[in-house]
Amino acid sequence: MRKILGCILTPIFYIGFAVCLLIFHPIQWLSLKLGGYSAHKKSVDILNFFLTHCNYLLFNSVTFIDNNKLPLNTPIIFVANHQSTYDIPAMIYFLRRFHGKFISKIELATAGIPSISFNLKHGGAANIDRKDPKQSIAEILKLANNMKQKNWSAFIFPEGTRTRNGKMKTFNVGGIATLVKKNPTALIVPVAITGSYEMVQYGMFPLRPFTPLKWEVLDPIQTEGLTIEEIVKLAEETIRNKVEG
Repeated sequence: MRKILGCILTPIFYIGFAVCLLIFHPIQWLSLKLGGYSAHKKSVDILNFFLTHCNYLLFNSVTFIDNNKLPLNTPIIFVANHQSTYDIPAMIYFLRRFHGKFISKIELATAGIPSISFNLKHGGAANIDRKDPKQSIAEILKLANNMKQKNWSAFIFPEGTRTRNGKMKTFNVGGIATLVKKNPTALIVPVAITGSYEMVQYGMFPLRPFTPLKWEVLDPIQTEGLTIEEIVKLAEETIRNKVEG
């Protein structure tokens, strides 16, 4: 029955999602040209408010447990598990006060996807070519420098790709290590995401309706005396305990 309802509701969700992307593409362009970074960011924040609320078209619930103890005056590296494409809008919107930028694969930036590709190109993301290590390091270093100079933060999915079976993969150290090297005082904050995998358990069509989606921003990792490998492992274990425990 749930799958049948998914067949009915998924086209409505996709239409709503696509309309948001199409409407905000020219809005982003105008915001950037007329108001610079600040206006562009506001347009992206509003876009992701609507994209997040498209989940209600599937009768999915959205629960975001924020962490109001996090400071605004220091860069933060938000480390999250990755379950689906739909992990992203809620993180951008609910954590907008931190000016978080994603480390993303370059294919998304060059794909011509309305709103999404434009934001990746012009919004400060690190768009990495996985086949070109030098380019990848340069992009991450550029983001790391912006974190240091502009007090931005970063969103990173250290698994490298979305889970296909609901089980977390081992976290990669590389991207986090590069960011930390330039920003040694940055906070490492785990984010546990659940439910997003169930939403796409049938694939892209139909999407699974009546699914509870949850993001939980956890306390910063205590990094004193730890190597970067130990820090990343601790972040992975902390998230795994929430997601799979």
